[in-house]
Amino acid sequence: MAPLPAAGAAGRIILAHGACHGGWCWYKVAALLRAAGHRVDAPDLGAAAATATASRLILVHGAGHGGWCWYRIATMLRAAGHRVHAPDLAASGADARRLRDAPTFGDYSRPLLDAVRALPGRRRARRAGGHSFGGMSVALAAETFPDKVAAAVFVAAFLPDCANPPSHPIDTVINSYHDDKITLSFRLIFAMNFCHCQYQESDWMDTVIDPSHAPPSILFGPEFLKKKLYQLSSLEDYTLAKSLVRASSLYVDELRRRAAFREDRYGAVRKVYVVVENDMAIVQEHQRWMVANAEVAEVRVMDAGDHMAMLSAPEELAGHLADVANTYI
Repeated sequence: MAPLPAAGAAGRIILAHGACHGGWCWYKVAALLRAAGHRVDAPDLGAAAATATASRLILVHGAGHGGWCWYRIATMLRAAGHRVHAPDLAASGADARRLRDAPTFGDYSRPLLDAVRALPGRRRARRAGGHSFGGMSVALAAETFPDKVAAAVFVAAFLPDCANPPSHPIDTVINSYHDDKITLSFRLIFAMNFCHCQYQESDWMDTVIDPSHAPPSILFGPEFLKKKLYQLSSLEDYTLAKSLVRASSLYVDELRRRAAFREDRYGAVRKVYVVVENDMAIVQEHQRWMVANAEVAEVRVMDAGDHMAMLSAPEELAGHLADVANTYI
């Protein structure tokens, strides 16, 4: 791309967004213009301006990832005036702990729970958005602090209901990953893959699974990342993921033993589900099945992006999250 002309003495530009968007959608253009010396303002208009400055969002990553995977979304939302926090859960991202230091699901989710606990006041303090396995941690935060979560957003995420153990959506999706589509226990799937029985043909591909680890561990391999999670993402983001993805756990055995989340706690928190139609990891059919089994206030649909929608379709997802933040107050 040719360099932009340098700004003149009066090089001031005001950029106006379209309907349902905010100043965040100009973040790339604004950065280029400011780098060329222009004075740029991209204000939020109407309802966006009235609410963005008061909005708090916490964005929760999925298994093996970290807060880093939200870097595009966080940049856009902060540019629009939202206060955004994308923590690393235990033994994830830049968190110094190893997986064995997070033996329980509560230990793993502790950074999120601590962040929500520290919020001042009561209801409508924050909107929590969970991606993939991060949906389980968001559900736990809503169960633990229902008065501090104005809305829980699930982005192509596991969505538990209030009638079954929290493991129910995970069991259903993981069972479908076996080639024969028969119902297997998570422990047996781990054992089959670990001993390489039908491993090369499995949808888990080159994922490394260790059922003997405490807790049982899973590390997504490069082929799985490329074909199931990042198939529509940029080569740069895929390369970043190969460098930063860590071993994690889905804590299924523990989640099976937990009681269902309560109707008067997690069930009372408003929920928004963002269906990602091109997701190859938690496919659209499973996303819609989870929505049908839980009480959801609103369903939004993305026809762009892969499982890592925050990287492959950041503008569209940021628009949904900003709209939710401005609506559920």
